[in-house]
Amino acid sequence: MLSLSDREKRIPGEGRSKPLSAVEAGKKVYIVAVDSGQGLKGRLAAMGLVPGVPVDVILNAPRGPFIVAVKGSRVMLGRGMAGKIIVV
Repeated sequence: MLSLSDREKRIPGEGRSKPLSAVEAGKKVYIVAVDSGQGLKGRLAAMGLVPGVPVDVILNAPRGPFIVAVKGSRVMLGRGMAGKIIVV
């Protein structure tokens, strides 16, 4: 896992981290870490999903797409990918 930077340590609710896949639609969270290999970390970084970035969860239904808004764009993620992104 990535270590927390000074910026990430100031994010409220740091102690309540959970995977992005567990966040309800309509909530805003901050990425604190990506628990995966370098390949997925690079792919997520290319989409703007890096530690410290705010993410709005647009759609998280039990079945179907998992959609988030990051840096003015909407991104659809697989549930496996969303489960490896740790947020507060």
